[in-house]
This record gives sequence, structure tokens and C-alpha cells, in this order.
Amino acid sequence: MSTPTRKPLDRHALWSLLSEKSDFWTEVNVVGVTGSTNADLAEAARHGAEEGRVLIAEEQSSGRGRLDRRWTSPARAGLTMSFLLRPTAPRETWGTLSLLTAVALEETLKAVCGLSAKLKWPNDVLLDGRKVCGILAQAEGGAVVMGAGLNVSLTEDELPVPEATSLLLAGATALDREVIAAEFLAHVGAVYQSWNERGPASVIERWQRNSATLGRHVAVSFPNGRSLSGRAVGIDADGRLQVAPDGAGAVETVAAGDVVHLRPRD
Repeated sequence: MSTPTRKPLDRHALWSLLSEKSDFWTEVNVVGVTGSTNADLAEAARHGAEEGRVLIAEEQSSGRGRLDRRWTSPARAGLTMSFLLRPTAPRETWGTLSLLTAVALEETLKAVCGLSAKLKWPNDVLLDGRKVCGILAQAEGGAVVMGAGLNVSLTEDELPVPEATSLLLAGATALDREVIAAEFLAHVGAVYQSWNERGPASVIERWQRNSATLGRHVAVSFPNGRSLSGRAVGIDADGRLQVAPDGAGAVETVAAGDVVHLRPRD
């Protein structure tokens, strides 16, 4: 597959599209290259930046995913963005903001690209079982910086790992990054405002409806080195995964961990 033409994002066109769909966002900036959009917005949050600020980078030199994993993508081949939220909802519900972002992207890919995505706990979006987007939440005082890295036009040879994919490879009907970004941010803004006012129940229900994790046999690796295998049976009110362990034992609630979907023979 030949590498597609990758034109730079037009910030003014993106802002115009977004303004037609949402009045939530206050500022959208596009930079050619930066170390990390999450780090940049976290620094802005520490200096009092208001909610609704968006930063998109055509390329990241020090991008990070969950568990401090390196995240890379060719310039202009994806949508690498972060946005700043200042939730008024109780802090214990903030963990569901990753689910909220994944739900908004699933709805965007269906509406704009004609693709049916599935959601892997806690923060991955999958197409045909392969990762097309990773999401990273970072609390900074009274703010939360949400980061999303969506593979748009990467070819097979450009994928960072074999388990990844891109909208191009999945057969998306549209690859216009400005259109995708505007629709995604509009969805995030609408779902977030409802989440802030009414709580996370609707987000959790929408996430469950498109989950790739619930009902699966999974292996969980915890930050302290402990591991757990069992069946993913639910999500609690704070967005934590509930796992029924193999053999005897009560259902465990997982707040943070690396989850692998296992095949039945595993």
C-alpha cells in the first residue's frame, strides 16, 4: 500500500468546523512538533489555563502512553491531541473520563468513517481487534488533561506494533483529519457536559454496549507486579473493571492495571 498524501492540519478550518458543532471549546492550537501534548497542557493547567483548551501536534518527539510506554507516529499520519478539562463532578468519578473519551471516539468513527469500533478497558479503541487509538488521562490539581493518539493514515509498514491498525487499513470511508477532529471534539464536549451534570452512569452504559473486554477471559498485570486472570464481568460506578478470578474467589475490582484479552485456549 502506498503512503497517502498527508496535508498539514488547517487550524482555522478545524476551528470553523468545530464552532458549527459545539460551543464548549475555547481554544484550539496546532503545532508542527512538540515533546508531548499532554505535558504541554499539564504545564498550562498548572498556570491556570481554562477548561476547553485543545492542543494538536503533527508529530510528538516524546509521546507517552499508559505505563510510560513510548508512543510514536509519522508526521501528519494521525491525530495526536490533548484537551483540558476542569470537572465539577466528584473526584472519585474522574476515572471514567477515559471511558467517556473512548465512547466519543467510537461514535465519531461510526458517524464519520463508517467503522464499528470496540472498546478495551481501560482506554483503548479497537478496530477488528487491533488498536487504532490509545487514551491517556493525567490529573493536574483541579484539572484533567486527556490525551488521544488516533492512527489515521499509517500503512502496515508504519505501524508501531503488529497489534495496531489505522483508519486507512480498516477501510475508513473518510480520512479528513479536520473533519474527524471536529466531530470527535464535538462529541467529547456534549458527553462531558452531560457527565458533569448527571454523573457517569450514561457513559458507563454506552461503554458497556461497545465493550470488547466484558465477558472475555483476561489477564491483568498490576503496577505492583501482581497478576490476575479471570473473566471480566462488569464495570462499577467509578469505571473500575470487575474480574471473577479463575477457580475460587470473590470478584475483584481493578482500578489500574494492564489488561490482555486471552483466547479460550490461553
